[in-house]
Parts: sequence; C-alpha cells; structure tokens
Amino acid sequence: MISRRLIRIKALQILYAYSKKGDVSSLNAEKELFHSIEKYYDLYLMLLALPQEIAALERKKILQRRQKRFATPEELNPNLNFQDNQFIEKLSNSYELADLLEKRKLNWKAYPDFIKQIYAAFIKSDVYADMMKASGNDFNEDKELLIRFYTEFLVNDENLQEFLEEESIYWNDDFSFVMIMLMKSLERVNQQGRIKLLPVFKNEDDHDFARFLLRKTIVNAEEYLKIIEKHTKNWDPDRIAQTDRMILQLAIAEVLEFSSIPVKVTLNEYIEIAKYYRTEKSKTFINGLLDQIIKSLSKENKIKKTGRGLVG
Repeated sequence: MISRRLIRIKALQILYAYSKKGDVSSLNAEKELFHSIEKYYDLYLMLLALPQEIAALERKKILQRRQKRFATPEELNPNLNFQDNQFIEKLSNSYELADLLEKRKLNWKAYPDFIKQIYAAFIKSDVYADMMKASGNDFNEDKELLIRFYTEFLVNDENLQEFLEEESIYWNDDFSFVMIMLMKSLERVNQQGRIKLLPVFKNEDDHDFARFLLRKTIVNAEEYLKIIEKHTKNWDPDRIAQTDRMILQLAIAEVLEFSSIPVKVTLNEYIEIAKYYRTEKSKTFINGLLDQIIKSLSKENKIKKTGRGLVG
C-alpha cells in the first residue's frame, strides 16, 4: 500500500509537472495523481510476478539441454533449486496475484529480452550461487533466498533500472517504496499461509488524503503563496526555487486543512522530502521557514487540530 510520504512526493511531482505546462487544473492534476498511484501498484504486482517468470525461463533452458542429442550428466540431472523454490511456487499459485495481473492487463510476456537479460545477470550473482547450494527442502531457507533476490540482486541490477526508466516516468522514484511494500508482503508468509497482497491504499483516509492534499494546494495556491511571501520579505522571490515554494505550499495545506495530522509530522515529512529532492541548504531553508510560518499561523489561531498535542 502506498505510504503517505510517497503520496506527498507524488503530489509534489504533479504540481511541478502541471506548473511547467502552465495549466494547474485541480481536476486534471487529481486524475494524473491517481494514475501515478495506480502505476505504483502495477510495479508492485509486476515485481511480485518477476521471480516466477525468470524461473520459467530457467525451466525452459533446462528442458532444452536435456533434449540435446549428447547431453552431459549435469545437463540430464541439473540443479533445480531455483525453479523449485517453494516461495516462488507460492507466488505462482497465488490466485489473488494472478487475478489482479489479469484484471490490470499486466504480464512480462511483452518483455522477453528484458527477462533474458535479467536472468543472465542473476545466474552470475551470489544469491543464485547460494540458491544452488541450498538444501532444497527448507521453506524458510527458500523464503530468505527469494527475499535476497529482491534486496541484494534486484536493487542493484542495471537492467531493471533501465527498464524502469523506459516504461514509466514514475517508476524510478517509486522503486524504493515498492520494495518496502514487497518485503511487507513476503516476510509475513509462513509455509502454511498464503501470500496476502497489500491494497493500493491502507484505508479510505489515505485515499482522501491524496485527493484533498493536491486539491487544497491547487485551489488555495495564491493564498499559501502570500503566506510564504510574508515570511520571506528580505528574499528575492525569483531566488526561491519553484520546488521549494511547492513543498512549502503543500506543507501549509496539510497544516491548515488536515485536522488529524500532527504539526510535527507535517514539518518532519516535508523537511525529509526537501532533503530528498533538493539540497542540504534547501532543507535548512524550508525547515526554518516552515517553523516561522507554523508559529505565525498558530498565533493567529488558524491551525485547527482535533486531538491533544497535535499542534506543538
């Protein structure tokens, strides 16, 4: 499921993209935001389906070698640890995963060259070598090895990085968040249990948070800009980076419009986003300015929070 931090990042990306077009329409921006979130979920499902696709390629290659006229003993009796990995079998037998892939028209069949490239890289990896040495009958060992496929091999694979860049403008930024989601799905499964897929959103509150954060920021953009300018009188507006202004506008929208989100959470989240997308200097600037703005809004009694301790 998508985290609120990624929702904030995606809202920032959409704001930036639409500002470049000169058309910051709330309706169009919301459609693009939810499209990008659906693409994020597509990547989650595609990566869950990837090991079984690579295993299928190995199964095909093993069959071809066995059918050779003068097959060697090794070719006739190959190591089947990877293709028979019990956790990959669970993924292959997941009706929920298969159903979602079919409904969303997702599969790896359109990318045979990519599957060949990633398989060629994988069989040279330490993770694959350890799979070949494994006992082959220990579920927890198979599970740990498959998790290492993602966390040690896949995260460093250049073929995957190129694929992400080519297939979606969102996927490179989404990848690290999708990996967290994948690990949550995989780590909780035992030998008797099934793989339970996570939903797109944790709950309806997160869905509403995505919609209203972007909508309120766009609708009240001028009002929030005036708040920023009030606290940057000694700054040349042209010298404040556009991305910094948008981060500040999103933060102000969240402080003013979301009564259940603690102010400290909002402050920390946008400082982290500034660190990720901007520079250390930018992070310090946003930290100091947001702190000033929040104190001023609090004195003016404009910050309305419903729980105890949510303002301080």
